[in-house]
Amino acid sequence: MELKNKTILITGGSAGIGLEAAKQFLTLDMQVIITGRDQNKLNQAKTRFPKIIALKSDVSKEEDAKALFIEIEKLGGIDILYNNAGVGVMPLNLGKANDKHAEGAAYEMNINYIGVIRLNNLFLPMLQARKESAIINTTSVLSYVPSILEATYSATKTALAFYTKSLRAHLRIAKSPVKVFELLPPAVETELIAHRKIKKMSPEKLIQGLIKGLKKDQYTIKMGYTNTFYFLNRLFPSLAFALVNPKSAEQFLK
Repeated sequence: MELKNKTILITGGSAGIGLEAAKQFLTLDMQVIITGRDQNKLNQAKTRFPKIIALKSDVSKEEDAKALFIEIEKLGGIDILYNNAGVGVMPLNLGKANDKHAEGAAYEMNINYIGVIRLNNLFLPMLQARKESAIINTTSVLSYVPSILEATYSATKTALAFYTKSLRAHLRIAKSPVKVFELLPPAVETELIAHRKIKKMSPEKLIQGLIKGLKKDQYTIKMGYTNTFYFLNRLFPSLAFALVNPKSAEQFLK
């Protein structure tokens, strides 16, 4: 896929992986639009990278998504929609009565899954009108092997992974010009898991891999140890589960 001179919209682009993506896409002579819920973070991102367009928007809110679409139309539209926004709740023991289980799951599902579908539905006609366009959905290694510390988060990423594969097939059957990419990161150095003492990939390396995959039309981009866990889970699922969920993780659930 040719990236130069294309316009990309990055949700959750004011920090972490999204901001790193904005930085690297700018170096490819692309127009970069980012969104986020925190105006202060958006302002800081704009200060660091004056060429980006920063728009406040919450993917979990239908009215925000519609307003964002209208604003993007005024700017001339986009060629790539990068669904990067994602959230996770703190570990909860699912074996104990807790009214926050459903609350946390709904929060994660609305942003990590439904929010993606909401934006894709809005922007697909715009992307269909382009000669070459793309949707990028960020799933996770946890869509292969669930984490006991992020049970409902893992479920949202599994749902998104299945949806992404189905969407790709639907658009192929319709002979659509929209390419659908799935980015599968391992654990990445972000605020979401800053407290976890595990091996993590840097956002810089993750986005470098994403860009390489986009250029090669590699529709499923497995980064770091994600590819290893894919095959390990197929051959030795119990071992894969044990590696993702070491005994040390159980202390967080007691």
